[in-house]
Amino acid sequence: MITNKKARNFFVFSIPTLFILLTNIGYGQNLNVNKKPSDRPLLKLLNQFSAADVPVLGSGETEVPERKWDTTIVVPKNLPGNGIAQHPMLYIGEGYNKMFLINKGKTIWTYSTGGGYEYDDVWMLSNGNILFTRMQYIAEITPKKEVVWRYDAPEGTEIHACQPIGLDKVLFMQNGTPPKLFIFNIKTNKVEVEKEMPYDPNKGVHGQFRRVRYTANGTYLVPFMLMDKVIEYDKNFKELWTYDIKQPWAAIRLKNGNTLITDEKDILTREVNTAKETVWELKREDLPEEYRFINTQSCTRLTNGNTIICSRGNNGKGPQLVEVTPDKKVVWVLWDWKNLGPATAVQVLDDPGIPEKPGESEH
Repeated sequence: MITNKKARNFFVFSIPTLFILLTNIGYGQNLNVNKKPSDRPLLKLLNQFSAADVPVLGSGETEVPERKWDTTIVVPKNLPGNGIAQHPMLYIGEGYNKMFLINKGKTIWTYSTGGGYEYDDVWMLSNGNILFTRMQYIAEITPKKEVVWRYDAPEGTEIHACQPIGLDKVLFMQNGTPPKLFIFNIKTNKVEVEKEMPYDPNKGVHGQFRRVRYTANGTYLVPFMLMDKVIEYDKNFKELWTYDIKQPWAAIRLKNGNTLITDEKDILTREVNTAKETVWELKREDLPEEYRFINTQSCTRLTNGNTIICSRGNNGKGPQLVEVTPDKKVVWVLWDWKNLGPATAVQVLDDPGIPEKPGESEH
């Protein structure tokens, strides 16, 4: 709401000044005038990653073995969007253990963890630290590449999903027999929640879970990838809602109350409401043939309503990221195997919100 004082200040603009102001902020677009620069706190942190005292290779890093992607594929010309400069972003992908921080079309920071498997989840926090999973462990590091917390997966288990809850707690899922959901307090070094999850003993550990999320309402949204369903639990792990879908890689509770799910089996992303009705869906076939992603793992819903699909890209044979509008118009295709590897997850850093506040980052 505009106060009387603000209203008086607004109307003292001259007509030319007002015209310039409206032009600069994008007159005629769907604007949210309540958004402020402070709503995008991560942008103010990026200079920490390019400071002079940030090492090229930190003491805990191991350089990634060189990978050569398929360069025989002819990349379509005049791809929509601005390539690697479309968004400032934190970018990771399975099959290439090098994390990329990108701003204004340039990689300003990387973090490498050697060979093996595999990055699946990543977060930049409002204090500049980065939380990520590496299958064999989960860790939090500073922009200077110092490890401030690490939890190693016990033998026979894997960790693919994590989420910060405030700056002192971390939710993660540990695949295993049985799999367990944890909330760990990194300040007190204590487990606050430990819950065994259902699993199919006839199927392996690796594919049990990927993206798991804690919602703004304090519930747990859990995609059971090998059991073909998404279940929402309350704080006492009583089932509140379930949805059947093949190989759900990720599930996000959106701010509108709907759930956005990626189906790796059918290579689609579907938004459903609480009544389990499909309100939006994107399949590969919905896109022009030259922009179709090879597979789909995670996705991100931006504040403007657009959706970004992340794809491994099949080692250079397809795009890594595709951004579409609600009416499925393609506005950005990232197909850049020269600078980046596969895309399993991306955090868009100019989207508003505090990442560690559940529900504010829809990724």
